[in-house]
Amino acid sequence: MSLPDTLSNIRRIDGGFATRVPEDWMQGRTTYGGFSAALALEGARGLAPDLPPLRSAQISFVGPLSGEVEVRAKVLRRGRNASWVSAEVANEGGVGLTATFVFMGPVESTLHLHEVPMPPRIIPVEQAKPLPEGRGPGFASHFNRRFGVPRGEQPEPEIDWWVQLKDRAGLDPMVELMLCADALPPGVLFMMNSAAPISSMTWLVNLLTPLPTSRDGWWLLRSAGNYAEKGCSSQDMAIWNADGEAVAVGMQAIALFG
Repeated sequence: MSLPDTLSNIRRIDGGFATRVPEDWMQGRTTYGGFSAALALEGARGLAPDLPPLRSAQISFVGPLSGEVEVRAKVLRRGRNASWVSAEVANEGGVGLTATFVFMGPVESTLHLHEVPMPPRIIPVEQAKPLPEGRGPGFASHFNRRFGVPRGEQPEPEIDWWVQLKDRAGLDPMVELMLCADALPPGVLFMMNSAAPISSMTWLVNLLTPLPTSRDGWWLLRSAGNYAEKGCSSQDMAIWNADGEAVAVGMQAIALFG
């Protein structure tokens, strides 16, 4: 079941809504992080019809989420140009995700800096080869995925893939981007000696444009590990549209159980 289908079947509750996470959006014993984050964002957006564009999201993956979940949000502060909204997603086991979203309208500025270049050797999406079908977690079936760089002989702590959500009809562009933004495995995954459980702990996303768009819904996602020690890894993340324009940067902390 797609996210648009899931959102069309929500049940309103005090402070938010309830819905059931489809089995095909699971990642091991919990919901795919991008899906639960998108639910939290949808709950935040539902508080007011006139919120400005999303510019930053701080997300903590507290515990496993599955089955029936409840999404609640509240306004922390609303200023003249920026608004802070908190949201949480919970199920019968307790809170599984907490988030703080910052919505902010554009303002006039004399400062102009655009230093988020695409990684070198990127293959244009039209020429990129698709990933093998049937590989990866269950939620991967909701995405078209292509290799963004030629596959090297030696493993590196970086993954660059083109990702496209298959069913995005009617989704708010920010919700679509949040759903796609966590679709890569950790950058250090292919450097690990053996398969082991992996769990995201925190995730920071900063939007570089108030309205991200891309041709045919294709986004280049990058996860680059910069540290892995004693069961923890930190990675930088970034997203570009099909024309090479940077639309988001981020950072994630990951637990590696092996």
